[in-house]
Amino acid sequence: MKQQKGVTLIELMITVSIVAIILAFVGPSIQSILIKNRIVAEINEISSVIQYARHHAIDEQAQVVVCPSTDYSVCSEDWNDPKIVFIDDNDDEIRDVGEELLVSVGATSKSSLMTNTTDTIKFTGTGEANQATEILLCHKDGEAKYARSLSVTLQGRVKMSTDSDKNGVNENAAGNELSC
Repeated sequence: MKQQKGVTLIELMITVSIVAIILAFVGPSIQSILIKNRIVAEINEISSVIQYARHHAIDEQAQVVVCPSTDYSVCSEDWNDPKIVFIDDNDDEIRDVGEELLVSVGATSKSSLMTNTTDTIKFTGTGEANQATEILLCHKDGEAKYARSLSVTLQGRVKMSTDSDKNGVNENAAGNELSC
C-alpha cells in the first residue's frame, strides 16, 4: 500500500483558524507600527531639507528660503503642499527666473497633516533663522501618540521632538506634549 502525503480538511481548517486568531491580535499593532514609521520618515525628510537649506545659506552666504509651494515658484501657506528650497535674492518669497531651485520634496502623504507656526523659513548667510518656528506632523486620525514635531530656533538649529517621559507622547523643544 502507498502512503498518502498531505493534510486533511480538518488539519487545514485548524491551521487557518490559528492563523486568523494570530492576525486578529497582531494586525492592529502592525498598523500602528506602519503609521509611526511613515510619520517618522516624513518628519526626517523635512528635517533634512531644512538642515540642507541652512547649510546652503552658510556656504553661499545668501538668504535661503524653505516653504511649501504648489507651483514650485510662489510660496503658499499650506505645509501639506510640496516643499521647495531656493536662494531668494530679492527677499520676496517668490522663486524668480534667476533664482535656482535648490531642492524640492513631494507633498505630505494623504494620511498625514503638517502644520507650521510660520509660512516660510528663511536662513541668513550666518545660518540664523528669521524667526523661531515649529512644524507639527500628525496622522489624520489626530492621535497624539503619532504626532512628531521639528523646532527651528533663531540660531537655525533643528530639534526633533522626543518622548522624554516615556508616556507614549512626544514633547516639543519647550517640553510640552504634542497634540493634534
